[in-house]
Amino acid sequence: MTARSALRRYMLVSFLTWLPLGLMFASLVLLMTARGLSLAEVGLAVTVFSVVTATLELPTGGLADVLGRRVVLALSAAFTVAALALIAFSTTFWMFVVSSVLKGVARALSSGPATSWYVDTLHGIEGRDADLKPGLARGGAMESVALCVGVLAGGGLPLLVPAQMIFPLAAPPLVGATAAAVLLVVVVFAMPEPAHARRSLASVLREVPATVGAGVQLVTGAPVLRRMTAAAAVSGVVLISIELLTPGRLAELAGTAERGSLAYAVVSALGFASSAAGSALAPRVARLAGGSAGGAIAGTVLAALSVGALAATAWLDGPAGLVSAGLAYMTLFVGLSVTGLLCLEMTHNAVSAAERTTVTSTSSLSLQAGGVMANLTLGALAGQAGAAVAWIGAALVVLASALLFVRMPAPTGSSRSPAPRARSHSG
Repeated sequence: MTARSALRRYMLVSFLTWLPLGLMFASLVLLMTARGLSLAEVGLAVTVFSVVTATLELPTGGLADVLGRRVVLALSAAFTVAALALIAFSTTFWMFVVSSVLKGVARALSSGPATSWYVDTLHGIEGRDADLKPGLARGGAMESVALCVGVLAGGGLPLLVPAQMIFPLAAPPLVGATAAAVLLVVVVFAMPEPAHARRSLASVLREVPATVGAGVQLVTGAPVLRRMTAAAAVSGVVLISIELLTPGRLAELAGTAERGSLAYAVVSALGFASSAAGSALAPRVARLAGGSAGGAIAGTVLAALSVGALAATAWLDGPAGLVSAGLAYMTLFVGLSVTGLLCLEMTHNAVSAAERTTVTSTSSLSLQAGGVMANLTLGALAGQAGAAVAWIGAALVVLASALLFVRMPAPTGSSRSPAPRARSHSG
């Protein structure tokens, strides 16, 4: 295998890994509510996914070292096929809970092995000094492309499927399951296992409590990291408030669940583009605000105002409501990305190279925890008082989090290497 061939396969796997998630993204909440679930039950089902993913993230991280990169990726694809197929035919709350468990296992298994496969393969071809950045950047780009393509295709699909053939909102997860089956075939037949050091399963499992303990001790002992961990939890709250409540609101404005799915798909794709714009603007915002902490405050305030604007659209109908909600959604993701990238920089400036993986895992767990809290509270609040009240609550939480960046302590870490990109998406 050549380096070019390895890159092509890595890009294809990166695309196929995220395509099924993109396909079901716009229609999932609408499908669950159409099958009779309340917003509180939807929130609980999504919480199960978050809890399973967070619980298994560290243990599954070492499975690729034990079972091999290809085996773990194949298992992830198989669980994705089962999860999305079950989602398409679920009719009760508990069926959706089981599908959330399967989806959470798949998500945890997919975190890392593809990148490890590419790095190991490229090192085997070009040696340890191989330049990884171009390939990893292209893999990340393919993930974003897959999400954009998937969310647009999945949002429009319910309008194209004959209702007498299949329930329209069930079509996107079925197509997603098919895409995951294609991923399974690609992984099994096109990804030869690279040479890498093997570890025992027992050693991996023994390291999990120590890793969690080290992460908690490190974060709680460093003022900067305590604040960044809290900021990650707030990000989880606002992301879930958007993913849980926006589909139903757009369906109301569009007139039907199928048209709402398409509207949410378009808005989500614009949100991904806005997220990229926010990341590009973050360095300039930091310069104008006098530093990364000031830039994070600006991004946080913008995000809070955007969530408040979403709440305000509850009193608008028709095209005016759709356009206003879409603009608020786009502005929100600009603000979130500005804050997220600058938080990432401050986090990595506060730790040494040896601590990066632990801190990254802890931050991810914090984001998931924030999402769990939002699922358990905002879904029930929206069901009782409406989406606007839930969004106002989320906006106040985000606005209060700007205080986390006031009088930031000086970083104490020894490393100043550039921070990697992080995906600001909960599911």
